[in-house]
Amino acid sequence: MSTDRRIVLFDLFGVIARHQRPGALAQMAARCNAPADAFAEAYWACRPPYDAAQWSAPKYWTAVLRWLSRSADADTIEELRLADIHSWSRVDKRMVAYAQSLRGVAEVALLSNIPADHADAFRTAQPWVRNLDHTAFSGKIHAAKPNPAAFHHCVVAMQAAPADFLFVDDREENVRAAQATGMNGHVFTRLDELTAIIDTWLPTR
Repeated sequence: MSTDRRIVLFDLFGVIARHQRPGALAQMAARCNAPADAFAEAYWACRPPYDAAQWSAPKYWTAVLRWLSRSADADTIEELRLADIHSWSRVDKRMVAYAQSLRGVAEVALLSNIPADHADAFRTAQPWVRNLDHTAFSGKIHAAKPNPAAFHHCVVAMQAAPADFLFVDDREENVRAAQATGMNGHVFTRLDELTAIIDTWLPTR
C-alpha cells in the first residue's frame, strides 16, 4: 500500500559519489609490503562485517593484515584506515546537484554500504548530505544491502510504505533486493536515463 509519497532513495558510491580512486588499493598494498592482488582479495573478503558494523575499523584492518601475514600494529592500521577513507571521498557534482534539485518535487534519501567511520568523514566533508530527508549508512544501521533489513530500515525510519520509494543503485542485485521488499527500482547507468525514469515516476502536476 502506498501513501502517495514520492521518495527517491539513492545509493551513494557509483551513483552520487565516485567509486574508489584508481590505484588506491595498490597504494595501500605497498604501504604494508603486500602484493596488490592479495591485498585486494583480503580487502574485499573482510569487508562485509565492517560495512555492517559487526567489526570496528581496527578489527577489520587487523583481519586484512593477518590474512596477508603482516603485522597489525596501530600505526599501520591508522594509516590504512585514513587512506581508505580518502579513497572513497570523491563525488559526482552533477549528481549531487540533481539529487538536491529533486527536493522540490520529492523526498530524497540515501542508502549506502559504508562503514561507520567512513560515514562520519563523508558527512563532515559533504554538508549537502545533512540536508537530505534521510540518510541510512550501513555502518550506522547495522545492515548492508542487499540484506532486506537495510531497506526495511528506510521504510520504518521515514514512516512510509515500500511502494513510495524509487531505489536507485548501480548494482542490479541491490535493485532486485529492493524490489523484493516492494520498492520500485532502477539500475543506474547514466544521469540522462535516470532523469527520464524519475520524470515518468513523479506524479503529473
